[in-house]
Amino acid sequence: MADLVQQECIPCHGGEAAITAAEIAVFQPQIPDWCQYQVNGEDRIERVYKFKDFKTAIAFTNTVGDLAEAAAHHPALLTEWGKVTVTWWTHTVNGLHLNDLIMAAKTDELAKQFS
Repeated sequence: MADLVQQECIPCHGGEAAITAAEIAVFQPQIPDWCQYQVNGEDRIERVYKFKDFKTAIAFTNTVGDLAEAAAHHPALLTEWGKVTVTWWTHTVNGLHLNDLIMAAKTDELAKQFS
């Protein structure tokens, strides 16, 4: 099994297929704290990170934003006092792509700098 953190995102231009449940199951052990759910039939993954204060939460948000810009793959981010909710999914596949799992793993790595 490939290490998600070491992988690079592949640009999605439409026409790509969503990742299968079996593929998600293979990679899930690398991102165990992420929850999968659906919104309007689209699969998404989400995790809430907790921090000591708002300043740390916003710094983490900005770091995730930098990661997203570099990969040209952007999450939904909700920043609150002491926590940040990060949600990944791929609009062009109307669900989850391998890129979402890669970015979730990279987000987990970034979070270690803030704990």
